[in-house]
Amino acid sequence: MSRSPGNFGTSARAGLLGLAAALFASTAMAATPPTTAVAVPGKPALFLGAYDIGQLGYTVEEVFLSGTANAYKLAGPPTADGRWDAGPDASAPYATRLVVIRPTDPAKFNGTVVVEWLNVSAGADGAPDWNVMHRELVRNGYAYVGVSAQKVGIEGGPSQSIGQPLKTTDPARYAKLSHPGDAYAYDIFSQAGAQLRRVDGPLGALAPKRLIAVGESQSAVFLTTYVNAVDSLAKVYDGFMINSRFGPGAAIDGRSMMVAGDSLPKAVKLRPDLRVPTMTVVTETDLLSTRLPGFLAARQPDNERLRTWEITGAAHADNYFFKAGYIDSGKTPLATLAAAYAPIKDAPGGSLDKPMNPGQPHHYVLKAGLVGLDHWVQTGKPPAHAKPIEVAAGPPASFVTDANGIAKGGVRTPWVDVPTARVSGVGNSGGVLGFLAGVGEPYDAATLQRLYPGGEADYLKKFEASLDAAIKGGFILPADREEILGLAKISYGR
Repeated sequence: MSRSPGNFGTSARAGLLGLAAALFASTAMAATPPTTAVAVPGKPALFLGAYDIGQLGYTVEEVFLSGTANAYKLAGPPTADGRWDAGPDASAPYATRLVVIRPTDPAKFNGTVVVEWLNVSAGADGAPDWNVMHRELVRNGYAYVGVSAQKVGIEGGPSQSIGQPLKTTDPARYAKLSHPGDAYAYDIFSQAGAQLRRVDGPLGALAPKRLIAVGESQSAVFLTTYVNAVDSLAKVYDGFMINSRFGPGAAIDGRSMMVAGDSLPKAVKLRPDLRVPTMTVVTETDLLSTRLPGFLAARQPDNERLRTWEITGAAHADNYFFKAGYIDSGKTPLATLAAAYAPIKDAPGGSLDKPMNPGQPHHYVLKAGLVGLDHWVQTGKPPAHAKPIEVAAGPPASFVTDANGIAKGGVRTPWVDVPTARVSGVGNSGGVLGFLAGVGEPYDAATLQRLYPGGEADYLKKFEASLDAAIKGGFILPADREEILGLAKISYGR
């Protein structure tokens, strides 16, 4: 199949961009497809898991994109309400890559492509949303595309770790890639989405009906700015899942938050006139200020195109993120999966002072959020409203907790309503990642006896009732019920 659509009218495009720059947001501008999209044989440099994706009925392929991207400028200072008027600024050539994961059998494709803005906080491309949601993606026939949108992932640059960018990881394979800087990342992401809609494009025989953009942590911060400033111009994506964001948005000019911090609002809401369905999913860690201002001040009510789920007992990073997700193929024995959720203090970057958050609330709720968002895009019926997590104003702000030390309010799951451990997104330290890892401190035997005087049978009965309530509420998928109950039975009292 052809993956080289050719030239797309450079002079006409330049004229349209000039007009859009003059009028800013008053003139809508569709994203221009990249000049070339070329499939590249061989294995992409992106860790997706320790399982064989081919055995799950999926194919992995890498596609190089190259063309000319635009930077953007705002008509005025960025405001806390998120209503940012932007227009094209300078342009520059680029060459980046997509990692395309699609059903090997086209008949199994459900019509939705999940497009992840790959995360570069570790100094290399990472796919945290693939990691946390892949079970649902392969179970229900989604296609997935990871986009190397930012410069750090390709060329290297400032990061929170010492990961290797693509051009260092495999200089021969990625020598042709070139990124002009994060000011151009927004348009690169738009052009990637536009390319996926092309007949015989990177998705091969698949004909996508819906594109859902997702991004976690730093990528969620960039997606916040994309939604506020660029989406109304590009009009590429049919929905957005902004996962585990903090308070600010990213700078439109591509400067890092550490450099541009003083010129950006410490908390930015999503613009009130959202174009398409948008979900914000937030953990406890994200709500309260850590090294970045927290999401608390960016809270806003749900509206006809916005749902916000704050997940009680969830952490920004956890056991599923670091361990269980990489072995969880959907065919992994329950005992092996339960062992991966067990409380540990070991984490990349050094030992933690307390056991880290196990990760079940974030993993299972996020999958339900994706399905709810996809259904919303298809039918116009939004997912359930969720109460915010209860916070005492302070200073400093803190969670209002119950007798078991667990926050009140938020998205409720059996791990917080029928707990065997104190789970939270805050309160840990140690190593490089302690402030992100949350806690999962098992209760002692006396506490378990107080909570479940009838022992394991008492616990499992209450756990099942709580699980069914969460499923009925739309916060956990019915397809995960049997697995969750099996894990609970194995893990009780460990």
